[in-house]
Amino acid sequence: MTKVSRRVFLGTGAAAATVALSPLIHVKESSAQNREVNVYSSRHYNTDSRLYENFTRQTGIKVNLIEGEADPLIERIKSEGKNSKADILITVDAGRLWRADQAGIFAPVNSKILQQKIPASLRHPKGHWFGFSKRLRVIMYSKARVNPSQLSTYEDLANPKWKGKVITRSSTNIYSQSLCSWMIAVNGQGATEKWCRGLVANFARSPQGNDTAQIEALAAGVADLALVNTYYLANLIDSKDEKKRAIGQQVGVFFPNQKGRGTHVNISGGGLVKTAPNRNAAVKFLEYLVSPQAQTFFAQGNLEYPVVSGVQIDPVLAKFGKFKSDIARVDDYGLNLAKAVQVMDRAGWK
Repeated sequence: MTKVSRRVFLGTGAAAATVALSPLIHVKESSAQNREVNVYSSRHYNTDSRLYENFTRQTGIKVNLIEGEADPLIERIKSEGKNSKADILITVDAGRLWRADQAGIFAPVNSKILQQKIPASLRHPKGHWFGFSKRLRVIMYSKARVNPSQLSTYEDLANPKWKGKVITRSSTNIYSQSLCSWMIAVNGQGATEKWCRGLVANFARSPQGNDTAQIEALAAGVADLALVNTYYLANLIDSKDEKKRAIGQQVGVFFPNQKGRGTHVNISGGGLVKTAPNRNAAVKFLEYLVSPQAQTFFAQGNLEYPVVSGVQIDPVLAKFGKFKSDIARVDDYGLNLAKAVQVMDRAGWK
């Protein structure tokens, strides 16, 4: 596997990135066509390397990996236009996949394998992109100060009984925006704005930090409840660092809305770039990502949940318990992103 790191990609600018990608740019298509696949990925997890290496072992197709943050990768593909060497774009969050699709990056893929393996709610209806792992944004709580029997739904976080006890990321974060977009899809814009106002009134501090920072704040007594993706806690609990494990053990996971529609689900996913020079190899790669072995690598690489039923989850996740997932279509999140931002701004969610 050939890899261009996100540090090179992001730290040295577009010109240097072009140099770094020169081995891809000078590929002779006549000899290399469909014997390699160029994957642009914003998943910066070292464990994903097993995923790519296994694909090469199975197919003989070399994976050239270019890592970077999602928005710069999308802009790079746009700027390269028809000369782009990108075959696959992989990123996290349905909102980012929607943005990439709105930029005209993806081409439709008609694959029976992908359609059969991936639930319809976790893929684009016309095959522009597909979810390959599930991310659940749940309520996390301080085990020392909250009894999980007190918890119920996302909506209940706006209850005045939680005043000064809730924390979360800023409204500029895509995870926050997608959660709010989902709320609009299932509850309507008016109800979601009311919920946002109630949530803001219950904040223990101004939104700040990433999801790990929310967990650390719960352990430190800054707040009692937080909205966090499960894999952040799973990675702390699974850490080799004793201090991180100690922090993780102080925080519990609660899956909201189990008596109703189920817990909010987002995805990590990807699709075929419309200018892909190695289209056949790229489609094979996408189909490989739903194989049992690949699903194990893909999900366990960051302690996420597989999208294909029957694939065993990591023991750390299993300890969080069983849950019911909401089946709202994740492609609807993107449709409501602009509304979500407006609602959050009006509610004072900074």
